[in-house]
Amino acid sequence: MEPVSTRYFNAMIERMEKVRDEQAKAIDAAAALCAKSIAAEKLVFTFGTGHGAIPALESFPRTGTIVGFRPIVESTMISFHHVWGDMGARQYRFIHAQEGYGKAIMRSHQLDPADSMILFSHSGINAVIMDIAMECKERGIGLIAVTSIPHSSATPSRHSSGKRLFEVADVVIDTGAALADSAIKIEGLEHPVGPTSTSVTIAIAHAIVSATAEKLVQQGITPDVMVSPNTVSKEAANIKNDANYEALWARLRAR
Repeated sequence: MEPVSTRYFNAMIERMEKVRDEQAKAIDAAAALCAKSIAAEKLVFTFGTGHGAIPALESFPRTGTIVGFRPIVESTMISFHHVWGDMGARQYRFIHAQEGYGKAIMRSHQLDPADSMILFSHSGINAVIMDIAMECKERGIGLIAVTSIPHSSATPSRHSSGKRLFEVADVVIDTGAALADSAIKIEGLEHPVGPTSTSVTIAIAHAIVSATAEKLVQQGITPDVMVSPNTVSKEAANIKNDANYEALWARLRAR
């Protein structure tokens, strides 16, 4: 019998290949929305709660990403790894289910109608994610959903709209991650292990950013790319990245 680690990697490879083959058009459509916003000197906001915050954070400012992507980071939504104490798992479980919180987030970031928003949510059913999704629709902001349709379509919404994320987004990228978000069953263990959704969504996030960069170049626009300072060219990289931070600040300052 194959080792569990091999089974897990095989499951991940299979899931990645399906996303590559089945979601290419959706990723291209998402990149087109993002490139339109960035070309107009606007922003592409990225957001997720819980593990969905990880792909949002990967969008910028890490090596290989471009200016124009702007993660929204709410500490109450990402610190549940504490489990006990300040900003623990119970606080997170409570707050991401509270309607109105997402609207407050939107007000704090002063989104422009020409901006875009990428929401990462495996289930696509909870209140804060849906608050932001519905607010984007009301304001005419391009909305991209990275979500699991197998999970979301099998689970009722927990928002007063009765909607799930895949039902309101302009572009939907389906991770295809299973309802239980785990790929490996072990004999003698009741629940499966080996979650897949986070790794898949991070890959999708980088695919969107990369495709956006290509579309900007095709339009004659050279995107500002973050480069690695962990090489012999550290000083040059820092100068380049500092210029990128200034370019982002110019977009924020115009609000």
